[in-house]
Amino acid sequence: MKKSIYVFNDGEFRRKDNTVFFESENGRKYLPVENINDIFVYSEVNFNKKFIEFISQKEILIHFFNYYGYYTGTYYPREHYNSGYMILKQAEHYLDNSKRLKIALSFVMGAARNIQQVLRYYQNRNKDISDKYDLIDKLKEKISDCKNINELMGIEGNIRDYYYRSFNEIINNDSFKIEQRNKRPPQDPLNTLISFGNSLMYTVVLSEIYKTHLDPRIGYLHSTNFRKFTLNLDIAEIFKPIIIDRLIFSLIDKSMITEDDFSKTYEGLLLSEKAKKTFVASFDDKLKTTIKHRDVGKEVSYRMLVRMELYKLEKHLIEEQEYKPFIARW
Repeated sequence: MKKSIYVFNDGEFRRKDNTVFFESENGRKYLPVENINDIFVYSEVNFNKKFIEFISQKEILIHFFNYYGYYTGTYYPREHYNSGYMILKQAEHYLDNSKRLKIALSFVMGAARNIQQVLRYYQNRNKDISDKYDLIDKLKEKISDCKNINELMGIEGNIRDYYYRSFNEIINNDSFKIEQRNKRPPQDPLNTLISFGNSLMYTVVLSEIYKTHLDPRIGYLHSTNFRKFTLNLDIAEIFKPIIIDRLIFSLIDKSMITEDDFSKTYEGLLLSEKAKKTFVASFDDKLKTTIKHRDVGKEVSYRMLVRMELYKLEKHLIEEQEYKPFIARW
């Protein structure tokens, strides 16, 4: 698959003939435009209309993040794969409450089962989290009984609450304790890492949606409203536990990110540039990691798993095959 480019230096993107380059105080770096999937920008950059026209032609998305490393928006080129028929099917399944709920139930069930997979992994490594696992298991049994989205969101929220409480047992580091999940802005180092990682997951899913016939503005668990994108939030729920959370545990356990990588500001905690780069590099490596997929019988990358999840949703929407979420098996 094509690769992602991560930009941390201030500078300028320019087009030169049939390629592009990024110029900063460190010099000029040419980019292999034919092999770029998307660009993640964490710094101050400039570009002109000629550059935008070229990357639009090459179907490259640009994701922008603010000073704290949190997602602010995406340059989303004109869709090349959008299908009027698929958009109608997406809308049909959203407007029909029973069809919408069925899809949303699958997303929450997939997230819950992957959460349990993560907990089971650490239970097998002598982490005392069986009580959290059992509470989540009881809540999971109630998912299929939910009669509406609000009720389902309530169950999903309770599952994640118990899940986040288990982090204090999984992470053997007093500097990364969590009392509860908080955002906007996160108030402690662990919440800061969770928010940073989730932003990455949302944008990767958005990039993969762009390569399908789906419209990212029509989600099912997260309500379709005036917010620009929602489907990426839905799909990300399935993958956050097995990609983002496992990555966070690993980075802390290996001391690749420490308490010294955080500084207090009036808007919350700021993650150091070194830590951002460490997280992003490890995240990118994780997406490239392959696993043996039982259904297709071959090795596929985690990033391809996201794309395959979207293909399964497409098949469900056109009533070709019922959607079943990806569940990790280790």
